[in-house]
Amino acid sequence: MTKFEELVSIVKKLRSPEGCDWDKEQTHESLMPYLLEEVYEVIEAIERKDFDLLKEELGDLLLHVIFQADLAADKSKFNIKDSIDFVNKKLISRHPHIFDDENNKSWQKGDWESQKQREKKRDSILDGVPTSLPALLKSRRIQEKAASVGFDWDNNSQVLKKVDEEIEELKDAIDNKVGIEDELGDVLFTIVNLSRHLNIDPEKSLRLSTKKFSKRFKMIEKELNKKDIKIKDLSLEQLDKIWEENKKLN
Repeated sequence: MTKFEELVSIVKKLRSPEGCDWDKEQTHESLMPYLLEEVYEVIEAIERKDFDLLKEELGDLLLHVIFQADLAADKSKFNIKDSIDFVNKKLISRHPHIFDDENNKSWQKGDWESQKQREKKRDSILDGVPTSLPALLKSRRIQEKAASVGFDWDNNSQVLKKVDEEIEELKDAIDNKVGIEDELGDVLFTIVNLSRHLNIDPEKSLRLSTKKFSKRFKMIEKELNKKDIKIKDLSLEQLDKIWEENKKLN
């Protein structure tokens, strides 16, 4: 028995009448929060470049894949071998220049998304992006799909100009107290577009900034606690001065 087959067998045992009460109660839907959590734990391990942790988290994620497939097998929908067979065939069909004819150009820019659109009989090249994706990631994927068929700016300068335009429109909306939410969304959308052109993951970039802010804020709290000063008792000007001093140190 391979390690993979052993994992499949363990999951089946846990879900059997003689198995674990918790595992027996689970459904496709009940496992969704845990599945999502495991995905983010994999991402965190990658960002930390912690390969021991990545090894562990990939195993946890694989467990969820097997679990979902076993639930489907109970309903006679499909099993894990069907999923593996499906992805094997898909990878081969979408890479004909690797597995068939090296002169086949269907892999080139634009054709990948177009091929998926034909395979899945989608109405639009933009279809297929999960609705539950985080907003920043979803907007990036939508932009990538549009760009794959040539709907994109040529260079960073054009994107930066568009960012400036959207910020000016947001300022006008704030002044006029009309359409602020829409204009703010447009600014965020163009910032994501800029991140794509700079080849930067907007989710990762925002997480890093949030982490940096949290670190500096906690340092200020710690510093003020030592002096027995409550942060709420300081003016914004005083806090800003402390903030700028901490920025120089971090």
